[in-house]
Amino acid sequence: MSLLEKASMLKMYLKNRKKSIHPDQHNAGSGAGRVNRIDIFILIALAILIITPVVFLLFNKIESGSNQVSLYLSSKYEEIFGNELMNSLLIEFEEKAPNILVRVAYNAFPAEPDVFILNEGEYNALAAAGSLLELNSLTNYESGTVQLAIPLISNMNLLFYNINILTAAGFDHPPKTRDEFAAYAKKVAGGDFNAAGAAISLSPDDKLALSRDIFSWIWANGNNFWSEEGSLIINTRAIINDITFLGGLYRDGSLAAGIFETTGEKRVEQFAQGKTAMMVASVSAIPYLKEKMGENAFGVTTIPGTGAGGKYSINLSSIYIGINSSSEHIEEAWDFLVFLAEKSSLLCAELKAVPGVRSDIIPGDFVRDDPIYTKAWDIFESSQIVEGFTGKPGAEQYEAVFLEELRNFFNGSRSAQETAAAIQRKWDEIYAGQD
Repeated sequence: MSLLEKASMLKMYLKNRKKSIHPDQHNAGSGAGRVNRIDIFILIALAILIITPVVFLLFNKIESGSNQVSLYLSSKYEEIFGNELMNSLLIEFEEKAPNILVRVAYNAFPAEPDVFILNEGEYNALAAAGSLLELNSLTNYESGTVQLAIPLISNMNLLFYNINILTAAGFDHPPKTRDEFAAYAKKVAGGDFNAAGAAISLSPDDKLALSRDIFSWIWANGNNFWSEEGSLIINTRAIINDITFLGGLYRDGSLAAGIFETTGEKRVEQFAQGKTAMMVASVSAIPYLKEKMGENAFGVTTIPGTGAGGKYSINLSSIYIGINSSSEHIEEAWDFLVFLAEKSSLLCAELKAVPGVRSDIIPGDFVRDDPIYTKAWDIFESSQIVEGFTGKPGAEQYEAVFLEELRNFFNGSRSAQETAAAIQRKWDEIYAGQD
């Protein structure tokens, strides 16, 4: 008997019972009481008959759902990818894997997500804490190095310049050499432009600060920290000259104030407001600046070198996906990691990343259709990619030492050579301690 038939039975009984009641029965004494008790019994029986299958179905649903795994994703994804894009991907994944329910791990329990979405700085912090699962056994990646995360999208750093400010200062092209850069920055800073000539942002809260605002200058000039043996070398004439150049900008008053208190994100906002003429920033800042400044208010170019030779080099900053080493759902986390990695091209197109997916030799449509992205891609294709500290043992220690000694250099009387020697000595100690 169907649930509908049972409900009809109950309805019919109540209807017939109502018709059979005579007005005098209200005063019929104990006989009426017995009839009412019988009626109640029948009603209860019919109700049980109807409700039992519903309870059974509900129990079965709960029971079947008990095999569904709740997989927690770090909340960083919202900041990076945006809710609309990521939610559509989560829905698609859950349709393909109905046994996995992906949730977001906010500050509430569980405090630790199963899957991390992270940038370069967060990668180093989690790697140092042992929080990232080694993926080599899952990826069959045998390069001799440990793989703790997979890059989803990659961006490069470029020199951004405010066209209107430089034009007003008498410059008809962006700086091509360091001498030009220093001259441009000094003239803007000393003129009536209400803007800093250039900006460097080294707040400890900005995990990308050193690679973006300091190391990018060293790499652009064809220099590198890593020796063929895998050790770090900074105490060279070329890198000492790089440090000297940056110190000169600081002492000339060409740089925006608050170097060690300001984040790169804040500098991008200031650039959009016309308060800074030049800065090094990620290609990922282009959509925001276009929205705030317009299409033709700024340009991008290579970070100037000395012109002494050496191939122009860049380091790519990436957004990664990794698995928590303490996760109880490694298999499900790996399934989600693979799914999202397969969506890399989509993510790159949505976020307009350059170069995007490192293996792509053909850029997305947005690169071909937009001159500023075309320029960025052309720079990428002619550049050499160098390694930074991401994922390297001791990465946070190396960067902390560099930042400390650079602060001493900017704020004291120490020379660039003495600064490089101090960094080298401490780096050697860190490197020796890893054996």
